[in-house]
Amino acid sequence: MPQANRFSLPALLALTTLPALVVGAGLWFLGDLAPQCQINETSRLPAPNDTFDLVVFSRNCGGTTPANAQAALVPMGETMPEDAASFVSVGQATDFAAAWTADGEIALSLPPGAKIYRNDDHVAGVTVRYR
Repeated sequence: MPQANRFSLPALLALTTLPALVVGAGLWFLGDLAPQCQINETSRLPAPNDTFDLVVFSRNCGGTTPANAQAALVPMGETMPEDAASFVSVGQATDFAAAWTADGEIALSLPPGAKIYRNDDHVAGVTVRYR
């Protein structure tokens, strides 16, 4: 009967762990090369019912990022996540003159002539009115 070819436990661990470490280190290094976006909050307004904060901000992801202004709703008191999805985004620096109305709606002023990338009419069950 032929003898089975067996790896010793240390050799098996080395053959599986070393490639995993090399791949992990490579991904970590490549992740550091990817541009990190920075959020610059212009204003933060709490909702009348204390559920959300209306955050007006700009996002800078490096030297080629054009001027922009965006707005998003985040849960009350939470920090603005780097990957937050905005419900309005324009290609111009502006503060939108954002406000909550007495009816619990959001009122925003879009700058005339600005390139509009996104302007949703509703976000998280809240109506958005553009002026």
